[in-house]
Amino acid sequence: MESLGETIGNVFAFSLPMVFISVVVIASLRIFDIVKNKKTFCFHKEIFALIFIIYILCLFQVVTFQDNGYGAGNNLIPFQEIFRHPFGSRLFFKNVLGNILLFLPYGFFISHYLKEKKMFPILILTLIVSIAVESTQLMIGRVFDIDDIMLNVVGGVLGHYCYRLVVKIGQMCPKVFLSEWFLNTLSIFLLLGLIILL
Repeated sequence: MESLGETIGNVFAFSLPMVFISVVVIASLRIFDIVKNKKTFCFHKEIFALIFIIYILCLFQVVTFQDNGYGAGNNLIPFQEIFRHPFGSRLFFKNVLGNILLFLPYGFFISHYLKEKKMFPILILTLIVSIAVESTQLMIGRVFDIDDIMLNVVGGVLGHYCYRLVVKIGQMCPKVFLSEWFLNTLSIFLLLGLIILL
């Protein structure tokens, strides 16, 4: 049984062709739109939006093509699948942490784009998307699991609080760290690191 880290690596490897083509299409259209319509270009904002799109593409791959084999069938009983594996075991953490981490970025991204300070709207939005994901899995021959929905919502809420923490840290940082040139430079290094990692 592969570890959580191996699973994440496999998802990225499996998603790479779709991500590459999608990024080329989106980036070229966006650059053409900016140049043609003389829009303001902000590198770090464009990269952030692109990372969100890549995350959504990888999420699609996970929920439609990855067969993790966690459950034996549809589960409508809360906590049944969460505690199917012994507490503290590798499979327990893979199932629980995997589902939480899957939606943590979603909570972070939507909190950023909505500039939302309250947790409840993020909880509702995460719940809607998670139900859509589980319903889609049911339609394509996979399983519907109420525990996955609960764990996804926990991930979305944690993502929201991570966003609020980042905002709070940003408010305490010197203004130079929030300047356009610094954020753009940081984005370039992060992008290069991501390219090297992939």
